Amino acid sequence: MSEKEVETSKHLVVRALWNKQTQTVLSFVVALLLWELIVRIFHIRAYILPPPTEIIIAIVKYITPLLNALLYTARSLLIGYVIAVAAGVLLALPVAFSRFIQRAVYPLIVVSQLVPKVALAPIFVIWFGFGLLPKIMIVFLLSFFPIVLNGIVGLRSIDSEIISLTRSTGARAVDVFFKVRLPSALPTFFAGFKLAAISATVGAVIGEFIGSDAGLGYIILTANGDMQTDYSFAAIVCLTVLGLLLYFAVEFIERLVLPWHISQRTTDYQGS
Repeated sequence: MSEKEVETSKHLVVRALWNKQTQTVLSFVVALLLWELIVRIFHIRAYILPPPTEIIIAIVKYITPLLNALLYTARSLLIGYVIAVAAGVLLALPVAFSRFIQRAVYPLIVVSQLVPKVALAPIFVIWFGFGLLPKIMIVFLLSFFPIVLNGIVGLRSIDSEIISLTRSTGARAVDVFFKVRLPSALPTFFAGFKLAAISATVGAVIGEFIGSDAGLGYIILTANGDMQTDYSFAAIVCLTVLGLLLYFAVEFIERLVLPWHISQRTTDYQGS
């Protein structure tokens, strides 16, 4: 093997190791190390800010209640999110294609989003009790709007000349929608789905903060009240993992549905 081939092989190995995933993991490791060092160097008390090592110990120590709470929170999170996706897509279609519905319904949707959800949560508890329904409704309200908004933008952003060209070939309106307009709007829809996944995690915690006797939000509240900051951070870590799982699940589905889109292509520039 020539010297040039050896150098090329080394370059390919280094490039394979130093990819986007490696860079992401390294950034998290560096952030955690800095966190640990700052707490140790400045002797910050654990009840104010526990170091990552103590949080890991707390996760191991309280693994059973944390897993039970995670499953409880995941139930309201997933149900509310799925309902928001279904309702958001179904509402985006008529709003995008009907000016009457857009004038009549869309302003109401916008106004509903201006109402603070934290203010609505106690009212939902009064109306529906401390069960699962109020939490699902909070998740739904926080997840719904990004899906509707991105869906409307995606469905209306296609160039009218493309629609005219498609219709000039004799394509029916149904064919234009499923073969041209919907595929063009799907990337924007998925952007809304991912934004909604983040909002859904926040909504699940808000619902448990206001009225719940279980879940990760309940653990965070009770642990803070007992000055168990490490336990509280352990619950926050579990909640973050739950949100990331939902987000990456949506991203995985996006890759399956949109392998042709430019955002899903692996290029040398993206991998560098």
